[in-house]
Amino acid sequence: RKITIGHNNKGGSAGWFLAKVMIEDIGNKRVYEFPCGRWFALDEDDGKIQRDILVGGTEATGIVYNVAVVTGDIRGAGTDSKIHIIMHGSKGLKNSGKIFLEGGEFERARTDLFNIEIAALLSPLSRVSIGHDNASVGAGWYCEKVVIYCPFTGIEQTFPCWKWLDEDEENPWSLWIWTSDIKNIELPDLGTFYKIRIWHEKRSPFAGWHLNKVTLLKTLTKEKYNFSCGRWLDINEDDNEIIRELAAEGPLVTEVMPVIKYQVTVYTGTVSGSGTDANVFACLIGDQGDTGDRILYNCVNSMNKFEKGNADEFIIEAVNLKQVRRVRIGHDGKGGSSGWYLDKVIVREEGQPESEALEFPCNRWLDKNEDDGQIVRELVPSGSSSMLKNIGYHISVKTGDVPGASSDSRVFIKLYGERADTSKETLLVSDNDLGNYFERGRIDIFTLDTMDIGKINRLLIGHDNVGLRCGWFLASIQISIPVHGKLYIFPCNRWLDKDEADGKVEVEVYPSEILPIEKLINYEVTVITGDMRNAGTNANVFMQMYGETGKTELLILKNRSNNYERGATETFKIEATDVGKIYKIRIGHDGAGLGDGWFLESVTIKRLMLKGMETEKKKKKKKKSSEEEEEAVAAEEEREEVIEVYSFPAHRWLASDEEDKELNTYEVHVITADMWGAGTDANVYLSIYGEGGGDTGGRHLQRSNHLNKFEKGQVDIFTVKAINLGVLKKLRIRHDNTGSNPSWFLEIVEIIDRKEDITYYFPCQRWLAVEEDDGQVCRELVPVDEAFVKKGSGDEGSPASLGLEQKAKSTTYIVTVKTGDKKHSGTDANVFIILYGTKDDTGKNPAWAI
Repeated sequence: RKITIGHNNKGGSAGWFLAKVMIEDIGNKRVYEFPCGRWFALDEDDGKIQRDILVGGTEATGIVYNVAVVTGDIRGAGTDSKIHIIMHGSKGLKNSGKIFLEGGEFERARTDLFNIEIAALLSPLSRVSIGHDNASVGAGWYCEKVVIYCPFTGIEQTFPCWKWLDEDEENPWSLWIWTSDIKNIELPDLGTFYKIRIWHEKRSPFAGWHLNKVTLLKTLTKEKYNFSCGRWLDINEDDNEIIRELAAEGPLVTEVMPVIKYQVTVYTGTVSGSGTDANVFACLIGDQGDTGDRILYNCVNSMNKFEKGNADEFIIEAVNLKQVRRVRIGHDGKGGSSGWYLDKVIVREEGQPESEALEFPCNRWLDKNEDDGQIVRELVPSGSSSMLKNIGYHISVKTGDVPGASSDSRVFIKLYGERADTSKETLLVSDNDLGNYFERGRIDIFTLDTMDIGKINRLLIGHDNVGLRCGWFLASIQISIPVHGKLYIFPCNRWLDKDEADGKVEVEVYPSEILPIEKLINYEVTVITGDMRNAGTNANVFMQMYGETGKTELLILKNRSNNYERGATETFKIEATDVGKIYKIRIGHDGAGLGDGWFLESVTIKRLMLKGMETEKKKKKKKKSSEEEEEAVAAEEEREEVIEVYSFPAHRWLASDEEDKELNTYEVHVITADMWGAGTDANVYLSIYGEGGGDTGGRHLQRSNHLNKFEKGQVDIFTVKAINLGVLKKLRIRHDNTGSNPSWFLEIVEIIDRKEDITYYFPCQRWLAVEEDDGQVCRELVPVDEAFVKKGSGDEGSPASLGLEQKAKSTTYIVTVKTGDKKHSGTDANVFIILYGTKDDTGKNPAWAI
């Protein structure tokens, strides 16, 4: 796949220009060609004297290591010899090869800096070998230490020496388990320990284990902690659990934390198919850590757990969590009937009164085929909202486009943030529903809905190595967090395979870039369908919210469930633009499917606000220093959260054959030009916009005063009913380019506001046709004074003056789109574009064809 080639820069003319390398595999009768065409010289090209070259000639993407070599401050410490270094990977299976550190002086008490680029991710390193060629007169060299920083992983490691050319290793921790052998583990600095969690994984009759105690001793400082147990980890002994939490004891511990029994009652819903046969787990999260995921095996009050209408009680024993803030609960998706409707979870410390119990409502499916497809949820206490409090992490996983890249294994991911870390989450249900996941060259998208962990520092990704094709080539991961307005890029480009590369099946990856994206907020939208005959619909439902600071895009209200059945109450989590205080919504459907008519009872929208935020937003903004920004963030976190609720009662039909009681009526006159070929057979759509930011949305102009619409010289009259838009500022009119004669020359659109008895004139006088004019089938028109459109009104009625009036009220944007110069980069699909401005957007419309 690749070669490493270079020279040691010795001789009077060491510089070398390499054209290519050819390697003949005689046994397999194959020839490998490695074209290069680069200099290997310190004073040419990029100054490298060693390169990694891939088959075909591409130079391998390198990982940069910043190496600092410190020479000791003792007599005779410096050297004139050539120093070389070898960096060894964490398992010792991979190394950098011998690299000469050219250009260093290596004088007494000096630090020499080098940037080394190699095509291998070795960080974190296990050890470093350093030496010299002993070729100079003053060959002896006293090395104090070597410091290596890898910008890709963000890890800096110091390798102390304090000798004449030697190596050393980092100080480990030693872990004694009194029923087994001594184990050595390396840990980051965790501060003072207060507990450990210890378990085994076998739930079998012969896997039982009695643990006396655990002692933790730091080798270097001799810091010591004791963890007393004296209990069974056995499914047939004690409380039948195989996991224990032990509180730290010893001279370093100021307070030994008590072990608490938490009574956890899980309520399964009463809707059809509520129960589950899957393995359910729960994790309690508090001010003092969490319990970890606990499989809910041992039910106190029931033999058949998680059945429809059940209230199943379990005991979770853990070191005191102090205040319980969240419950993470889910199942493994296994079994013939794994889907589960969870009503709520109630948590109470054993011995505490019922009044102290905390309720964590859910009222949602944990089912791959219902709701949002998630089978793990984080619940917050009653009075708050999980949908509003939790952050959506949208994870795009790209499998490499190399032979054998796809995998049948289960892939998991864990995110490490500034505030907290997520649990290890198995990526089971993708948002883009591609069927078989992690196929060659494909991108699978998953959503992780969890607490806000702050800025992501790194992630762990891997698989369980189970399946016929378990090995996997991971290209990259992208994580978008709309609520933060951030997009994280994690390049990987490596095998996770027991039989490839370093044999790892999981890897830690660090972000190479953090890009800004549009910042959104969470909305909780509850839609109630009326409880009457034929009230439900199979059509696609959409909604748009209008607020003091603008409007959202058109939002599709849909999930994996069968939505909008008679009498149904459905709740959706929506990530959308912050529009401030909401004063109206527009909701409707596209009329698709059988039984498209829909009786809408009501819509309720919730959003999470910080008390005092609106007042602060109105204050004059000034540039803040980084310290002021950090203080502002801290103050914002401490501010009281308030849920704003907006209720929109409807109690009406949304159907073409039912009564319509909207607030205003607009009479629309569409006038086709009186010229040959001006008429159209295509379907025509209209959107009307008001100065207050409201609009009618796209309306299909179906029912005219003429059976045959949009004929030459004809005036077609339509009625559009909508919430009052105020003064009209523009309209958007288009057709779908269908029919035997789709081309259309539109003369003018006149709109009469029946409530205000005002007529607006929107002249067009242009083609909407792919083969005429500029090829567009969509036009945005602005209103002009009546004088500009009436005949015999002098200069104002002339085409030139009309054009100037329209130009003053509109803008033309020239859009250039460049397709990439890669194989198969072109497309035959219809491409659209939306431009977003501070006042408005051009709308998502297939008619804006490129």
